[in-house]
Amino acid sequence: MKHVLLIVLFFSLHAVTAQVFNVEAIKISGDDDKRINLVILSEGYQSGELTQFITDATNFTNTMFGQSPFSQYANYFNVYAIKIPSNESGADHPGTATNVTEPYNNLPTKYVDTYFNATYDSFGTHWLLYYEIDGNSANNTHAKISTVLANNFPMYDQAMILVNSTEYGGSGGDFPMAYTGFWGARVVMHELGHSLFDLKDEYYPGDLLAAEAINMTQETDPNLVRWKNWLGTNNVGIYQYTCDTGNCADWYKPHQNCIMESIDKPFCPVCKEGIIEKIHSLVSPIDAYSPISNSVSNPSFPIDFSLDLIKPNPNTLESTWNLNTVEIATNTDAVSILETDLNAGMNTLTVAVTDATTLLRVDNHETFHVYTVTWSIDNSALGVKDITREENKFNISIYPNPTNNIITFKAENSLDTDLKVDLISIEGKKVKTVTLSNYETQNIDISHLSEGIYIAKFYANNVFIVSKKIIKN
Repeated sequence: MKHVLLIVLFFSLHAVTAQVFNVEAIKISGDDDKRINLVILSEGYQSGELTQFITDATNFTNTMFGQSPFSQYANYFNVYAIKIPSNESGADHPGTATNVTEPYNNLPTKYVDTYFNATYDSFGTHWLLYYEIDGNSANNTHAKISTVLANNFPMYDQAMILVNSTEYGGSGGDFPMAYTGFWGARVVMHELGHSLFDLKDEYYPGDLLAAEAINMTQETDPNLVRWKNWLGTNNVGIYQYTCDTGNCADWYKPHQNCIMESIDKPFCPVCKEGIIEKIHSLVSPIDAYSPISNSVSNPSFPIDFSLDLIKPNPNTLESTWNLNTVEIATNTDAVSILETDLNAGMNTLTVAVTDATTLLRVDNHETFHVYTVTWSIDNSALGVKDITREENKFNISIYPNPTNNIITFKAENSLDTDLKVDLISIEGKKVKTVTLSNYETQNIDISHLSEGIYIAKFYANNVFIVSKKIIKN
């Protein structure tokens, strides 16, 4: 989800004078092109206060990555801070809020000269701390933020703004903003739930923002609701939004104690699952592997093949190694191949990596991810002549699950590889085989099968990569 292309287009259309600021690394887990890069911008910090900004940014980072599921997947993120000085400290407070009696909380009316013109009372709401007082004024500032990122860290995935103020406030949108007081980090985490992870508010956000999403629905059937795999676990249910406005009563959420409703709460299981799904869609757990070159000639035996994985904490990654479609190892980061292991001619070694975290209910979860590396080993009487390799990423969907008649398979992968799917009964009998082309959706009628548990086994180029449970009602 890097923004480089958009930024190139931006600069091709607008003549912008580059302004370069100091960028400081707060948290480095790996190469920028293999991590989710969060970038924190300073606002309302004078030059002499930028050391405090780094302290505030570090405290935010520590708070965020102490919260599940970020604590488990901290290795998937880098965090950087861009030190942008303002002429004056703090943020504007025009005293124009209509939802409170001003001056609210003894905050005096004031205007300060800051780089992004952060202001309370935006859109008439006192604690809505935003860049500019309303959407029309914010257009130029939005472009200014984009320019700063383009000039200083174009590889960002998500940017946020910390405002040098102790008065509670924050906002969402493309660039979440928050004050630096006690709840500031949790305000930003809530807003990142929207901007980076596609979560909805679990207080009613209003008719214009209500929509089907990971944690919001109009579906009330427990067999069909999108978070059915979590019902009854950790207080997950189907809870009606409560308010007296608009179409509030038509919408439902999965939990009553989630940070997407109240910032003093943790993420609920459904939101955690959505966050992890987005992490997997952005970053492969395979950080590196060996051999890495496109062609490795005249290797000597034994030949070592290895993975460098981005491991969650605790590690929940699982790997399966297959040589010529025969499984030779599981849950190891390296294997050694002997000359006697190889056939004459072309041999294929494939490793498939999946995440078995219990934070994903994968058996009933609609989409799951598989990451593979395949080495082609050209073996002759004179020894191995050549080794080449290729990577692939599979996004596979199975729904609805459970089902009583139709099960739908859909798959996407980066190498346009067909998948074979074997449906196996709990007794081990193959009851159905289908071929699934890239980007194809297939509806399979299983109404004739007996009720019970079946296993869908997926093969790429005849190599087993993953299996998932299907429940036939």
